[in-house]
Amino acid sequence: MSTQVRSVSLAFAVLRALAARSGGATLSEVARAVDLSPSSTLNLLRTLVAEGAVERVEDTRRYALVPGWSATGPGPDRLDQLIERARGPARAFAEAHECTVGLWRATSADRIALVALWESGAATRIHMVIGQRQPIGGGSSGRALAAAERVSEAELRRRFDAVRWPQPLVFAEYREQVVQSAERGYAIDDGFSHSGICSLSVAIPASGNLRLCLSVSTFAGRRTPEELDRLGHKLVELAHLPVFRD
Repeated sequence: MSTQVRSVSLAFAVLRALAARSGGATLSEVARAVDLSPSSTLNLLRTLVAEGAVERVEDTRRYALVPGWSATGPGPDRLDQLIERARGPARAFAEAHECTVGLWRATSADRIALVALWESGAATRIHMVIGQRQPIGGGSSGRALAAAERVSEAELRRRFDAVRWPQPLVFAEYREQVVQSAERGYAIDDGFSHSGICSLSVAIPASGNLRLCLSVSTFAGRRTPEELDRLGHKLVELAHLPVFRD
C-alpha cells in the first residue's frame, strides 16, 4: 500500500500548477488550480519560496517557478500533445461503442478534472464539460486511480468520505469495488456517483506524473453485465495504446 504524505502531494500539485503557467500565477489562481483555500495555498507557497523552488514577483504579486524547477510539473505542452495523439483512437472508440470517452487528470490530492472529451454521434448521448471537477475518490475514475496507486486504507477512507454519494454506499463496499478494480484492470461505477449513469475507467499506465484516467460513460441499464465487462476490457486495450504514453 502507498504511504503518501498529503502535504508533500499538495506541494507538488502547486509546483505543477505553476509549471503550467509560463507567466506565473496569483495566489487565487493557484488556490483554484489545486482546489485549496487561499490560506492553505499561501502556507504551501511560502514554504516553497523558503526552499528555493518558487519565487514571488513583488511587482505583480505573482508566484513562479525558479529556473531549474520547471521539470517538476507536466507542463501544458506534454498534456496537449498526449490529447492530440489520442484524438483519433478515442473518437473511434466512442463511435464504435456508442459511448462518451473522457480523459481525467488528478489535479491535486483531492480533485480530478476532465481534460479531454470524445463523444459518439448517437442521437442520445452523455455530455460532459471539459474542466469539470469532482472529488478524487468519486466515480469509476476515483476507484481506478486508488487501485493503480495502491493507496493505504486510511487514504482510501479519506477519499471516500469526501464524496457525496447520490446512491447509498458504505465504505466496506467501496473498498471491495477498488479491490475488484485492481483484479480485473478496470473500475466501474453504476449509478453511485451520478444517477442514471454507468461509467468505467482505467488508470493510464506509464503516464509519468500526470496521473491520468480514461473513462467511458453510458446510460445505466442499457447494457448487460457481460457487455459492460467486454467494454471494460476494450477500454483497457485503449488505455495501453502507445498514444497514451507520456
